[in-house]
Amino acid sequence: MSVMDRVRDWMDRREGLVTGGAAGPPGPAAAEPDEELARRRDFLAGEVAATQFDLGGLVYEMAVRDHFRPDVLVRRSARLQELDAELGEVERLLQLRDGGASGTCRGCGALHSRGAVFCWQCGSRLLEAAEMPA
Repeated sequence: MSVMDRVRDWMDRREGLVTGGAAGPPGPAAAEPDEELARRRDFLAGEVAATQFDLGGLVYEMAVRDHFRPDVLVRRSARLQELDAELGEVERLLQLRDGGASGTCRGCGALHSRGAVFCWQCGSRLLEAAEMPA
């Protein structure tokens, strides 16, 4: 499951709580989607920081004992990469909502506004040319 799929699943579950859908009745945690995304971003930022701190401590302990376990380091690093990617996706979604952007460039990922024809960063075409019917 990709990071975007995980974020979308999480947002779908949260929207189910907000609207009182199948995910459960609305509770005190029900809030605006932007607030939920901000909370998720803050939670993920804390998880990334803690995981990074733990990984550094793990490497230090392995160095002190002069016994490195690459398999353990790879697993912990993979978890850190997953959290960091999910954090990046949530931050991107918040940027889209906060900046009034309508999407991102397929070439470089830069945000663009509604009606933009070319990317401001890389210059690639954003809108496909529509063929006129005869």
